[in-house]
Amino acid sequence: MTIVDRYITKKYLGTFSFMLVLLSIVVLVIDIQQKIPRIENATAIDPKLNVTYFLLHFYPFWIINLVVTFLAILVFISVIYFTSRMANNTEIVAIISSGASFHRFARPYLLTSFFIAIISLVVNHFVLPWANIKKNELEAYTYNAANKEKILGTAPVSAQLSKTEYIFINSWNKREKRGYGFVYQKFDKDRKMIYELKANDSYWDPAKKQFVLNSYLEKTINKNDTEKLAQGFELRKSYGQAPEELFPNELLGQNKTTPELIKFIDREREKGNSNLNTHLNEFHQRTSMPVSIIILSFLALSLSSQKKRGGLGINLALGISLAFIFVFSFEALKVVSENKSMAPALAMWLPNIVFFPVTLVLYLKRANQ
Repeated sequence: MTIVDRYITKKYLGTFSFMLVLLSIVVLVIDIQQKIPRIENATAIDPKLNVTYFLLHFYPFWIINLVVTFLAILVFISVIYFTSRMANNTEIVAIISSGASFHRFARPYLLTSFFIAIISLVVNHFVLPWANIKKNELEAYTYNAANKEKILGTAPVSAQLSKTEYIFINSWNKREKRGYGFVYQKFDKDRKMIYELKANDSYWDPAKKQFVLNSYLEKTINKNDTEKLAQGFELRKSYGQAPEELFPNELLGQNKTTPELIKFIDREREKGNSNLNTHLNEFHQRTSMPVSIIILSFLALSLSSQKKRGGLGINLALGISLAFIFVFSFEALKVVSENKSMAPALAMWLPNIVFFPVTLVLYLKRANQ
C-alpha cells in the first residue's frame, strides 16, 4: 500500500467514523425526546420500564440496528464529503498528474468499501439478530397505541403445525400469553377430522414449555365414524414450539441468524403464513445492503472527484438527495413486497440493480476524462 493509498483510506475511515458517531448521537437524542411519552405509558404497565431502563436495555441495541440500516448511506455521504474536499484542494489533480490512472486512484476506495461491506455482511447475518432480540423485547412499547396492540395486544391467532394439524385461538393476549377459545384439530390424509381438542381458556407455562388447557373436551373420531369423548379440568400439551414461534409477529424474523431464518421461512411457508414476505424481505436485505456500500461508494467517488463551481456544498446537496432517494426506495419497496405486489428478492435488490449501471456509466465517464 502506497502513501496515497494510506492517505485515502485514512480519510475514508476517519470521515465515516465521524459521520457514524454524529448520526448516532443526533438521532438518539431526537428519538428519545419523541418516545418519552410512550415510555411513560409503559412505566404505568411495569414500573421498571422507565427512561433509564430503556437507555440501558433498549437504545444500545437500537443504535446497532440504526447503524446497520443507514450504513450504506453513511458511506455514501462520507465519500462525497472527503473526496469533494480533496478535489477542491486539487489533491486529486496532483495524484493523477503524477502518473496514476483514475482506476489506480480508485483502488483504496474499492478496498475500504469492500472491507466495510464484509464487516456489514457478517454483522447483518449473525450479530444484528442478537441485538434485535434485546431490542425487540421493548420495541413494541415505543410504538403508538395501534401498532403496540398488534405486537402485545389481544387478537385471534392460528397456526398450522403440519399438513394435517391446526391450532385456533379466538382471543390470545401476546404479552400475557393467555387466551380463550382454544381449538386443536387433526385430519387424516383424506382431510377427514380424526381428533379435536377444545378448551375454554389456555396459557403458556414457560417453565415446562407447555400449553395449559382448562375445562377441556377431547373428541376422537374412529374409522367407523363413532366418537370417543373425554373431558377434564386441566390438560397440558406440548406442540413443539413456544407461542412466539407458533404465532409469529413481524419482528420475529429479525431475531434469527440467517441459518435460523432460512429454517423459519421454510416452516412458515409450509404453514401458509400470510406475513411470509416480511421475513423474506429481512433475509434478502441482509445481503443487498452490504453490496450497496460498494456501489454507493463508487457513485460518490464519480460524483465528487472533479472540482465543481458549487464546491463542496453542491456535492453534499446532490449526495443527500440521492441518499434520500435510495432510502425511500428501499422502504417503499418493502411495503410493495409486503402487499405481495412484487417478489421480495426483486424488491430488496432493485435499488442495487438500478444504481449499479448508473454508477458504472458515471465512473467510466469520469475515468476517461
